[in-house]
Amino acid sequence: MLSPAPASAQTAAVPSPAGQRRFPDGFVWGTATSAYQIEGAATEEGRGVSIWDTYSHRPGKIHGNHNGDRASDHFHRYKDDVQPMKALGVRAYRFSIAWPRVFPDGRGAANPRGLDFYNRLIDELLANGIEPFATLYHWDLPQALQDRVGGWQSRETAQAFGDYAGHVAKHITDRVKQIFTINESATFIDFGYGSGPVELAPGLKLPQAELNQVRHHVLLGHGLAVQAIRAQGRPGTRVGPAENIVGCVPAIETPANIRASEIATREMNGGYLTAMLEGSYTDGFLTYAGSYAPKFTAEDMKIISSKIDFVGINVYMPQHYVVASGAPAGFDLLPFPASFPHMESDWLRIGPEAMYWGPRNLAKVWNVETIYITENGTSGADIPTADGRVYDLDRIMYLRNYLTRLQRATAEGVPVKGYFLWSLLDNFEWSDGYDKRFGLYRVDFETQKRSGKLSADFYRAVIAANALV
Repeated sequence: MLSPAPASAQTAAVPSPAGQRRFPDGFVWGTATSAYQIEGAATEEGRGVSIWDTYSHRPGKIHGNHNGDRASDHFHRYKDDVQPMKALGVRAYRFSIAWPRVFPDGRGAANPRGLDFYNRLIDELLANGIEPFATLYHWDLPQALQDRVGGWQSRETAQAFGDYAGHVAKHITDRVKQIFTINESATFIDFGYGSGPVELAPGLKLPQAELNQVRHHVLLGHGLAVQAIRAQGRPGTRVGPAENIVGCVPAIETPANIRASEIATREMNGGYLTAMLEGSYTDGFLTYAGSYAPKFTAEDMKIISSKIDFVGINVYMPQHYVVASGAPAGFDLLPFPASFPHMESDWLRIGPEAMYWGPRNLAKVWNVETIYITENGTSGADIPTADGRVYDLDRIMYLRNYLTRLQRATAEGVPVKGYFLWSLLDNFEWSDGYDKRFGLYRVDFETQKRSGKLSADFYRAVIAANALV
């Protein structure tokens, strides 16, 4: 039987955060939210109706028949909410701007008070040393555009989005230098307009040809927004998408499987990131779509592939594990076994390696020079104990494992410049209502009291050390 090591030896065995577990100097640590999920104030200061206002008020669509009318009441409590950010030590905050606040009817006359809230928020962030990163579209489409032209079913919505983007850029880029165009195109299209496993607003189930046309119009909206931001924004404004990358992980890290994961990354993102970054749809995407392929012009593709400054990717889990094969595509996608582990949200499979292979393959396949992890986090049971605290060890486990893979990526030179933890606060979690909690800070939705979870202490320590802890 071995004797316990002396205390000095035990201490020396603990890896030092100043050693191999550090992140690059200047790494941007942040947190993230979205407008409909936290703001509330659904009818204040001239805000128009969004598709999520309409959808969430349909009986049976949202767990518990919840809605975002009040949400986390951030509209009224934003100053108080900036203080926990400052206490965490974050350098940046990613928030979204509600299109219906700025253009209540989607286009036409702007609401004069539409940007007032965001101007107040931006000024408060800057006063507390936190850099604002703005997202222009996080799913809250003006209902007027849905009613009038079918929302993203129409090119008119893409054009309206470009106009909205230019208007916002003109008014905020004196202080906001980083703008994301559209958040998770694939998610809101497949689940909101298609037959995804979860239904999102506006709750349509379009035929495949119409769904693919929606995809194209969203891409076109992204490209038009990039061009409008370039035209209307101040010098130094930087722009890019925030996409839910289809993460393709080699099941076993052999050279053949790694190459297969690169090929799969390009093909499985063929409807979104590949089109943005290459200016064309892949042959595989068009062959698979067949007669249902979207209608487009060469000029459309030039607009869609307008030069961007960075790519944001949301990473929660691996969508696919990949092995090399003799199939024409050069890879096989492996089925997930029923026993594959998941977090409290059963869709959220635990695959920390996605945090390495997602950005690594993005940089390798398309030579992307600046990457942000625009979302990563998990729901948890988050039940307060007798002392009133939430000891969310499950979330800490998840974050530590994912950040370990992210640190591997940065150590190998993958150009990830920052990480935005989802989310600052518990919020309205789309079709799950208030049942699923992703926040570092617990929100009592009756009293709106905020209280830090143990994961907030963990994240604060990571930021302070700029290293895994």
